[in-house]
Amino acid sequence: MTLASKITMVRVAFIPVFMVLMYLSGGQSGLWMWLALTVFIVASITDWVDGAIARKYNQTTDFGKFLDPLADKLLTISAMTMFCEWGVMPAWALMLVLAREFAVTGLRLVAVGKGKVIAAGWSGKVKTACTMVGLCIQMVFPASVEVCWLVTTVIVATTLYSGIEYFVQNWKCLWD
Repeated sequence: MTLASKITMVRVAFIPVFMVLMYLSGGQSGLWMWLALTVFIVASITDWVDGAIARKYNQTTDFGKFLDPLADKLLTISAMTMFCEWGVMPAWALMLVLAREFAVTGLRLVAVGKGKVIAAGWSGKVKTACTMVGLCIQMVFPASVEVCWLVTTVIVATTLYSGIEYFVQNWKCLWD
């Protein structure tokens, strides 16, 4: 297993720790939420680190291509799920994110079946970054209705844009 993949595995291992800390926080600002935020930030940074290492040291593997985006999705969706549970993020927003992730994954599977690879697009990377930063901001201000709606709006907008872009650029995969 490469160093990049090991770092990705650390991100996956952080997810249950993050979830426990979020649960203990009860959605309130305080020690548990700050600890959850710290774990989330460290886990989010590993996303950049593992990618940089994989590119620099030529450690790009099929395992890493599979696990890295999965780890990102699990991390961000775990945070969004907790915010939905606390009633500060609407469930429809989480459902929209999940639908986009399933749709893009399905599109990629169809493409692979036809011998094509759909690489992560710039808009998908922007979506991931905006989501991670937005969720961090929401953890700092968990009781602010305005912040929660702003974060939700940014997440929904970037999710919709990137999902539409993936399909517009790769729609031929579905019909070839």
